Amino acid sequence: MSTLIAILVFGLIILIHEFGHFIVAKKNGIGVVEFSIGMGPRLLSTVKGETRYSLKIFPFGGSCMMLGEDEADSDPRAFNNKPVWARIAVVAAGPVFNFLLAFVLATVIVHAVGYDSAELVGVQDGFSAQEQGMQAGDVITKLDHTPIVIYRDLTMFMMTHTSEPIQVEYRRPVENGWETRHAVLTPKISPETGTYMLGIITNDYRVPTKNFLQTMKYGAYEVVYWIKAVIKSIGMMFGGQVHSEDLAGPIRMVVMVDETVDESIAYGIQTMLLSVANLCVLFSANLGVMNLLPIPALDGGRLAFMLVEAVRGKPIDREKEGLVHLIGMALLMCLMIFVLFNDISNVFFH
Repeated sequence: MSTLIAILVFGLIILIHEFGHFIVAKKNGIGVVEFSIGMGPRLLSTVKGETRYSLKIFPFGGSCMMLGEDEADSDPRAFNNKPVWARIAVVAAGPVFNFLLAFVLATVIVHAVGYDSAELVGVQDGFSAQEQGMQAGDVITKLDHTPIVIYRDLTMFMMTHTSEPIQVEYRRPVENGWETRHAVLTPKISPETGTYMLGIITNDYRVPTKNFLQTMKYGAYEVVYWIKAVIKSIGMMFGGQVHSEDLAGPIRMVVMVDETVDESIAYGIQTMLLSVANLCVLFSANLGVMNLLPIPALDGGRLAFMLVEAVRGKPIDREKEGLVHLIGMALLMCLMIFVLFNDISNVFFH
């Protein structure tokens, strides 16, 4: 069942991504040759109108093949014969739809379980928060001018700011509302955990939202949080703080879904579905960000060429662009093979 759920999760994320390309292409009068979920040989296939709809054997990947996308075509419905901003909209629609899927699922999760508030329920003796007079009820709003919306923002900040003094802005409830206060907290090493800590204590449960607008606000911020987490992880990878063996591919992602299902099913179907939905938010936001990176052969690489075209008023030579994307695809295939072997090594030999 866990493997089936994993396939459904990846299938949904890919379906939404490709559907974004598909629906915006159709709206712009671009001919779609094939809309497929999966890769490799076709398992099921049907033709409706001008488009072949296919389900392929390998459940990772998918495609929305458009008329005249990679070659010259005189048909006015061909992708490359459409105005540049129409093409930009089609290519950007895939990642945008991934963010929309993440937002819908995150809103459902926040409605069901609430959000992780940055409100303090106490401070620890001997740490900087207590020394600076912070107390239960205070709500942290900024760390070194970085906005804090949920508690996970604080933990993400502390990943890259361990021992330096931190300027903290927080709100304290007073009789007529809230009072904004400031403090400088210096992290100290905890003898129990061996890690740097500020000495703040927050709730270990989520806070219910007060109305639907607040639910949508925190649902949207869940997506923003995961986008920031992905971007920060990429930066940490280039900075050497994340190593190549930490990269997770499809096998480890299936394992993550499998472990999530196994750990949460004991608490009921609803808990299991919400836990899987949370992973789906992470994966969908991740796919959206990765596809927007200006890497040849990815959506972001194609968008980069189109934006240059929009600025200069004419396209870059199609053959040269095609060669760049071909090289990019070859490098991406090498990366996929590396990640696959990395997955196998981590899952089966560690």
